[in-house]
Amino acid sequence: MDYTRQTAFSDPGRHRDRLTALPGDIAGIGAVVRNVLVHYRASGLDFPPDRLAEIDNRWVSRILDSFPFDGPLSTPCPEQDRVVGCCRDYTLVSVAALRAHGVPARSRIGFADYFDAGFHGDHVIVEWFDGSRWVATDTQLDPGAGFPVDVLDVPFGPGGLRTAAQAWRAFRREEDDPLRYGVGPGSPIRGPLMIRHYVLAELAHRMGDELLLWDLWGDSLAGLGPEPFLETWASVPPDWPGDDPELIDEIADLLLAADAGDQPAERKLAERYATDPRLYPGDVISCHSPREVVYEVDLRWGRFAPVP
Repeated sequence: MDYTRQTAFSDPGRHRDRLTALPGDIAGIGAVVRNVLVHYRASGLDFPPDRLAEIDNRWVSRILDSFPFDGPLSTPCPEQDRVVGCCRDYTLVSVAALRAHGVPARSRIGFADYFDAGFHGDHVIVEWFDGSRWVATDTQLDPGAGFPVDVLDVPFGPGGLRTAAQAWRAFRREEDDPLRYGVGPGSPIRGPLMIRHYVLAELAHRMGDELLLWDLWGDSLAGLGPEPFLETWASVPPDWPGDDPELIDEIADLLLAADAGDQPAERKLAERYATDPRLYPGDVISCHSPREVVYEVDLRWGRFAPVP
C-alpha cells in the first residue's frame, strides 16, 4: 500500500492547502494538531451534546470543517473551542498532514503503557517513515509534558504502545491479564473482547480504512449486541476467547510478521482483507458512540453521512 496517498478518511478535501502549509516535521505537525483538537475525556471539560457529537466526525475533512477559524490551523484556539475528538483523530489529522507533505504515514492501534502504571490504556498513534525506518509518534501528547516515554519515538511493546496484535497474542498465551487492557483502570470497557476488536481495527487502519474506534463491521460485531459498548463489555468474562478466535490468531500473527518486515505476510494481509467479508467494512457500518447512541453509517455518503 502507498502510505503517501490519502484515503477516504484522511483526505482533507478543501483543506488540503491548510495541511501543506503546516511544518513538514512531526513535532511541528503535532503542535498544530493539538491546537485543532481537544480530547473529549482527557481534557476534563464538559461539552454540550452538539459539541460532543464532534467525536463522530470520522473524516478529516469534516474535522477541519469544524475548526472555528478560517485561515491557518495554527491560529491560536482556546481549548474549549477546539474540535472535540480522541486519540484516533489526533493521529489521523497528523497522518493526513504527513501524507500532504509526501511522507508515508499510517495509524497504529493498541494499548499504551505510559498513562497509568500497571495498566495498558487503549490508544492510537502515528507511524511514519523517515527514509530509513518507521517511527511511532504520539502527537496527542506534548513532548515536554513529562511522560515516561519519548512521545516522538514510541517503542512498540512494554513501556510504549503494545499493538493490538501483541496484546491478543499475550492474552491467548495467558501471558498477561486481559482486564489490564482497556479504556482505563476504572472503566468496564476492557478485556479480551476489546482486544479482539482492536486487532480487526488495526488491520482496517493498516489497509486504509481508518474507522472510529467505536465503529463495528463484519466480524468485529461478533459477541456484541445493539447496546453501547459500556453495557456490552461490562459482562464479558476475562477468559472469553471470542467467536472464531482462530481468525483473530491468524490476523494477529500476520500483523506481527508484517511489523517484523515479512513482505509475504504484508501481501497476505492485503489479500485476506480484500477477499474476506469478515474483515473489511462494507457500505454500512454500525457506530456505538461513547455518546451512548448506536446508529448506522452509510460510508458511501462520505463526510456527508448524517451524525445523529
